[in-house]
Amino acid sequence: MTKLYNKTSEMEKRRTLRNNLTPAETKIWAKLRGRQVENCKFRRQYSIGAFVVDFYLPELKLAIEIDGESHIQPRAMEYDQERQLFLEAKGIRVMRFTNEQVYQKLDGVVEAIAQTILQLRQSPSLHPTSPVLTHPNPPLYKGREQFPPFTRGD
Repeated sequence: MTKLYNKTSEMEKRRTLRNNLTPAETKIWAKLRGRQVENCKFRRQYSIGAFVVDFYLPELKLAIEIDGESHIQPRAMEYDQERQLFLEAKGIRVMRFTNEQVYQKLDGVVEAIAQTILQLRQSPSLHPTSPVLTHPNPPLYKGREQFPPFTRGD
């Protein structure tokens, strides 16, 4: 059986990414670390297959991605879509936020993550491909809906 999570071959990439978090990743990590959100233990720069996700909650198979401006490039958009399809095929739910959302609406981002955690805990059937929760298009791309609507921090 092939190892899927935190493969040894991806160790150096993960270490480099952990040691070079973007400012937005650093800001959200300060809120996610130490079981501050719904008593959940998040991992940062966690590899799943050939992909590394920014933050991962193994307990609920929830990945959090923080997208900077580089993600609006056509090649990056294709890569993100390929990665998201792979993750969802493995039963992993993906939430995406932009750097701007983290900087300007951090409380709203954290609240959205907390609400998703509560939903996943209450209704495992919603995990991961229900139309209610799945958001295949990152909110960074103009003209597409944003996930999720913020209830706090606007």
